[in-house]
Amino acid sequence: MLIGQGEVTQTLAPGAVRGVLAEAFDRPIFVGRRVLVILPDSTRTAPIPLIFAALGDLLGERVAALDYLIALGTHQPMSPEAIDHLVGMPAETRATRYPRSQIFNHAWDNPAALTTLGIIDRHEAGQLTGGLLSDDVPVTLNKLVLDYDHIILCGPVFPHEVAGFSGGAKYLFPGIAGPDIINFTHWLGGLVTSMHTIGVKDTPVRRVIHRAAEFLPHARGEGGRGLDCITMALEGEALHGIFVGNYVEAFQAAADLSEQLNIIIVPQAFRSVLSMPAERYDDLWTAAKAMYKTEPAIADGGEVIIYAPQISEVSYTHGALIDRVGYHVRDYFTKQMDRFRDVPGSILAHSTHVKGLGTYDAATAIETPRIQVTLATSIPEARCRQINLGYLDYHTISPEEWADREDEGLLLVRHAGEVLYRARDQQR
Repeated sequence: MLIGQGEVTQTLAPGAVRGVLAEAFDRPIFVGRRVLVILPDSTRTAPIPLIFAALGDLLGERVAALDYLIALGTHQPMSPEAIDHLVGMPAETRATRYPRSQIFNHAWDNPAALTTLGIIDRHEAGQLTGGLLSDDVPVTLNKLVLDYDHIILCGPVFPHEVAGFSGGAKYLFPGIAGPDIINFTHWLGGLVTSMHTIGVKDTPVRRVIHRAAEFLPHARGEGGRGLDCITMALEGEALHGIFVGNYVEAFQAAADLSEQLNIIIVPQAFRSVLSMPAERYDDLWTAAKAMYKTEPAIADGGEVIIYAPQISEVSYTHGALIDRVGYHVRDYFTKQMDRFRDVPGSILAHSTHVKGLGTYDAATAIETPRIQVTLATSIPEARCRQINLGYLDYHTISPEEWADREDEGLLLVRHAGEVLYRARDQQR
């Protein structure tokens, strides 16, 4: 049963949020149980402090344990100070107020922290992906999940370049998953391309994610175990909807609302976009959402400028691999896969998502991107050229000069990364 509230024209007060959570979780089934909540990291906008306190007050004294696992995917582990900020409460206060709770970082690259629940065989993988990828896919998750009776997935839903929309079971895969399924789903998204994925609810990647979730014993109710999902839809910092139910229903409800809140249709494509990623992104790997969310609103031959003086690193986790591979259109890789077979699929996918649509002629080795992607960051010019992106000195750019110039074909997007811009004349 789906429980929740959501309106495009209204926001939810904290009391309403607590009321939804109380209706969903004030059940005898939780008494004496071990509960694990999967939370997003700081790269997602969501009222996590409100959710954390509400769940703690509702369940903290009734359960045997109420622990939290941060769905980092391949992002960097969060420091103790960052975790305090994420949940809105210092560790000392948490220890007193919620003594049965701990918070853990996911470790995607530590085999000892992972367990394989099964395999999606290559035949089924081919069916799920429409024949794009036909590999055996190990369904590997953080092994902590098996130590708990009940799992609660919790996080916001926004348009997403790999899965179509974020949220729901995506907090399992890639949120707390191992590298094989992370690489598979990301490269699958790369093959489909961000332009044909972002803002679409039913995608090949989402189908794989939902199938993989079925391997979790909690999703099947084995041994009395259970799985609930909290999804949210926001407009900026404003919460418009919260839904609790199974991971499919809750995802769909929030995605329907997010589609209305987080997709802006413009009448025609712009020739240039100055996209300013939100301050929460600390490297290009995460700040590249400023490209993903504006690419569908840029005309052929146009340019997106990622303006982020605060960013000085390409990727704190994957920088060396990206330096080696660079940023290229999809066909650059698909037409010479033997050269890149040892490169993880998530790296190839990120590369193609940042570069955008385009073509590659293997006979002439000429790559032709649809648009130009230029960095106006603190990443040095030499490195920008090395990774096959344009460079602008951010000191020479005044964002204020870009404001209100849409009639000239120029668009300024502040706090870029969660709202998708799509041009009506740019549908593909």
